[in-house]
Amino acid sequence: MGWWQDRVLPRMVDNSLSIEPIMAERRRACAALHGRVVELGFGSGLNIAALPSAVTSLTAIEPSSGAWDLSEPRRSASALDIIRGGLDGQDIAEPDASFDSALTTFTLCTIPDAQQALAEVRRVLRPGGTLAFLEHGLAPSRRVARWQRRLEPIQRRVAGGCHLSRDIPALISEAGFTVTSLDQRYLPGSVISRPWIYGYNGSATCPKEPR
Repeated sequence: MGWWQDRVLPRMVDNSLSIEPIMAERRRACAALHGRVVELGFGSGLNIAALPSAVTSLTAIEPSSGAWDLSEPRRSASALDIIRGGLDGQDIAEPDASFDSALTTFTLCTIPDAQQALAEVRRVLRPGGTLAFLEHGLAPSRRVARWQRRLEPIQRRVAGGCHLSRDIPALISEAGFTVTSLDQRYLPGSVISRPWIYGYNGSATCPKEPR
């Protein structure tokens, strides 16, 4: 992982995604969480402040040492048991059915193989467990979607592999989850920023039968 991606990008993400309108979206997404939680793309720990009291522990999957270091003040200030469980959301080093809930915020856009990551989430969640998500991706407007696809090669180079045109609800459904709540709309921002800010805030249930 290069200097830009490990040291500069985490600070840029922290600054841009810690504004109050986004924190309000985080709180909405996290409200569905309970029990033992695994979070893909823990980043700088912005979700710590959004976690409800029903959460008993948090296992953080985070590849960037820069982001993990940046999260230290938030982790230290929290009474919650937070451990770093691994570096790769595509290969979670945890037993099957070992978590009650999973969380992903602004992460499925960046993971190289989002379907593999979701398969891993499904594996480590107990049957009937909850996946809460807050993501950005493919916009319904054809004009905006065209711009997303045009800009995506540049976005991936400068933003750590971030894709603009992933259909997040479709990916979650294809992984075998049942989407139980979904609010999809443009997040706060100017019209010119629309290729980056079409958001999905929701939750899904892990199937009760083995895959």
